[in-house]
Amino acid sequence: MSFEAKALSAVYVPRLSPPIPDSPPSEKATPPLSAFEDATNDESQARAIDRKLLSKLDRNLIPFLSLLYLLSFLDRINFGVAKLSGIIEELNLTSLQFNTASMVFFVTYVAFEVPSNLILKKMRPSRWIPLIVICWGIVQTTMGVANTYGQLVALRCLLGFFECGLFPGLSFYLSSWYPRKELGLRIALFFSAATLAGAFGGILGYGLSKMAGIGGLGGWAWIFIIEGLLTFVVGCIAPWFVHDFPTEKPRFLNEEERVLVLRRLFKETGIVNTTRFDWQQVRNSLMDYKTYFYMACHIGITEPIYSQALFSPTVIAALGKWSTSQSLLLTVPPYVLATVTTVGTALWADKIQQRGLFLMFWSALASVGYIILLTVPISSPGVLYFAIFLTVGSIAPGIACNIAWVGGNFGNHYKKATSFGLTFSMGNAGGIVASQIYRSRDSPRFLLGHGITLGFCVFCFFCSSGLHFLLKRENARRDRIYGPPPPPPMLGETYSDEILKKLGLSEMSEKEILALGDDHPTFRFVT
Repeated sequence: MSFEAKALSAVYVPRLSPPIPDSPPSEKATPPLSAFEDATNDESQARAIDRKLLSKLDRNLIPFLSLLYLLSFLDRINFGVAKLSGIIEELNLTSLQFNTASMVFFVTYVAFEVPSNLILKKMRPSRWIPLIVICWGIVQTTMGVANTYGQLVALRCLLGFFECGLFPGLSFYLSSWYPRKELGLRIALFFSAATLAGAFGGILGYGLSKMAGIGGLGGWAWIFIIEGLLTFVVGCIAPWFVHDFPTEKPRFLNEEERVLVLRRLFKETGIVNTTRFDWQQVRNSLMDYKTYFYMACHIGITEPIYSQALFSPTVIAALGKWSTSQSLLLTVPPYVLATVTTVGTALWADKIQQRGLFLMFWSALASVGYIILLTVPISSPGVLYFAIFLTVGSIAPGIACNIAWVGGNFGNHYKKATSFGLTFSMGNAGGIVASQIYRSRDSPRFLLGHGITLGFCVFCFFCSSGLHFLLKRENARRDRIYGPPPPPPMLGETYSDEILKKLGLSEMSEKEILALGDDHPTFRFVT
């Protein structure tokens, strides 16, 4: 067995001494990377090989994951469309009961995000992701035949329980495939499915609501049933389209390509991830200040997006004497803008390797939008509609930016999985708040909802500012103490004794070095 194959079968970190396998090594040696090795003397050919591999990753990962998230977000926002399609009248719900049914989804969603992320790694994506998609598709379909408030609440709780693993799980999953310089765009493309759902989900829901009376069911019921069945079907085919982590022999890559993927990750920081579960890394996540800053940023940016998803049709309808179909059509342009700002921000942020500055900018611009909504009278619907463009177009890129920021700044698989789970748990707690603050009795101004949401945007601005400057200071401290980070060694090789001594690692054991992750002296944070 080649030395390189042994290194890959163990862990994927800077090699400071011969690797200690986590599990018995495979008897099958890693094939020689002849094409790649020959191309290293030809820079243009090496770039061509890299572009071809990146294109293959994008084709096999991004489209289907985006479809899954599109279905997830459709299933989430269709509750707001159901409100306009008669669910309150047919189930005899009060405004408080409707808001409570909206809220309970987020209670179970928040409670189980961290365990789901840990299960994802243990059970493998190709098994866990299809399982939860199938289960929430069944729950969503069943919601269409609910006929009491109690049944509706129970099903909403189950929906949150099964959906909680998708968005944080897939965000963590993508961060295990792409280097930091490429991650932001892929997260943005993936998250843009949500903005497309916001743009056209209302129209789709309105079209489905026209099935009212078929089978003796209301229009709102057919929204749940058809979208739930669609989710169920996609979940059934998902095992063939959701692939395992690059350390686990994904089906669409041959062994040579898989090694190249790992090399691309290793080349950036010299650190990827251990392959065996370690409670110490979970504890490290809980003790890392970055985790709590990301949690704070995320709730500051997700409470607004859930407010928009759940109530933007209602808010827009209150701006004038619009029909239901007109109100839903008017929600489309702001979400189209959100798709453009999300992808554009990701391209720029990846290019300059900055996240905090963009999060500060977009949260500040969203705050301006909410100030307009709070201060401009209802007699100026055009100005208020412009403010909705500002808020929707600013919140979406902030979400994608924060996710990519989390994914790039943790150096251990399980530490990253835990931090992702905690970040999303706190962020989705914003959905609990959002479901309660846009009350029918506050129409048409909705001052309470806009005011609270403004507070969350301002909170995000200050938290992202604080984390940005703390990470800059830490990078400067490491540069001052250790000097600029040396290039990572080739996979399977070691740093020289001179570099080890300079980094203060010469007296540490292999196990201690493995535990460093993003505390490793050569790691530099994306700010």
